[in-house]
Amino acid sequence: MDELGLFTLALGLSKPWQVVDLKFSKEDGRLDLWLDFVKGSKFPCSCGKTAEADVHDTLERTWRHLNFFQYETYLHARVPRIQCGSCGVKQVEVPWARPGSGFTLLFELLALSLSREMSVAAVAEMTAVHANRLWRILDHYVERARRSVDLNGFHQLGIDEFSLCKGHVYMTSFANLEASRIVFLGEGRKRGVIETFTQDLESRGVDPDQIEVICCDMWDPYLSGIGKFLKKARVVFDRFHVMNQLNKAIERVRWEEHREDKALTRSRFLWLKNPKNLTAEQEARLQALKRSDLRTARAYQIKPALARFWEIADPAEAISYLKRWYFWATHSRLQPVIHAARTIKNYWQGVVNFLDARVMNGMGEGLNSKIKTAMKRAYGFKQVGYLRTIIYLVTGRLTFGYPQ
Repeated sequence: MDELGLFTLALGLSKPWQVVDLKFSKEDGRLDLWLDFVKGSKFPCSCGKTAEADVHDTLERTWRHLNFFQYETYLHARVPRIQCGSCGVKQVEVPWARPGSGFTLLFELLALSLSREMSVAAVAEMTAVHANRLWRILDHYVERARRSVDLNGFHQLGIDEFSLCKGHVYMTSFANLEASRIVFLGEGRKRGVIETFTQDLESRGVDPDQIEVICCDMWDPYLSGIGKFLKKARVVFDRFHVMNQLNKAIERVRWEEHREDKALTRSRFLWLKNPKNLTAEQEARLQALKRSDLRTARAYQIKPALARFWEIADPAEAISYLKRWYFWATHSRLQPVIHAARTIKNYWQGVVNFLDARVMNGMGEGLNSKIKTAMKRAYGFKQVGYLRTIIYLVTGRLTFGYPQ
């Protein structure tokens, strides 16, 4: 076997394709391989209606391939165009690259695999390819894989927003809570983003009415969009966002009282932090402050009392408990706490819906943590589409059809 036959075998080429020439330059760090088809060959059309057609003419094309050891490798070929009875003159699809790409399938596989673990900038530097070209590869495969995800068992939706940058620029993430994956990302956090999500589902052949439960925060534009475009779903307000109403109230009480009592200096996070995460020293100070006659201490007692609502198994007992808590909070004579309790009252149904659905958006919050990691990896992204692509790659649990 000569060297051309060896490279033909190594590239996995089959008739009528073969390597007909090569050029290696150690000085340029480059290997060029010329591929061609056997004279007189006929090719099928991708439409499937023409099994064999004569070559009409050819176009010269070049593709970047995997490195040959440390040397960049390029494939060159005369790509035939055929005369199809149904399509007219049409370019043949070559087996080593997808249509319109300047890279071979194996090179795209390498770029895709590296980008799942590294930043695109680092992959660009490693492969000596401009980052924009890599982003286009990722966008193609990620979007194709995202749209191929089976959503027939998708019944529990988590909605959350995250900030892109300063200036209140947001994106909204839509997560399948059962599968722990992001299924859609929409720009902004207005009512229209819910409509965009439902349109995406419909374009993938999924009925939006199959969604039974939606876990989100108490953001009126989301609720308005849900009421219009996802009417059959029950809304459950996430425990984290409900409890956050109390955290804001406690912080307001502490801020007002601190102007009168300096004992509260540097105590902010003692009241807001999960008691399980306090150090021994912090726990001792918090207990001392709770024993003192402070308005902040009284406000704090109302917070763990609300948290017990989610631990009660019996729905009737839980609702009765929540009503008693509401009476206590609204008679606390602490205006920020009263305001927080009334806010919860305004969204009462979404709070108590938890008792039937037993769904929380903790999974969605975990996905948001992955989103922040993805944003760091996409640092300096020029387009929002690039960020969307890397987030899907990191959080979408996508499966790619890798070339053999």
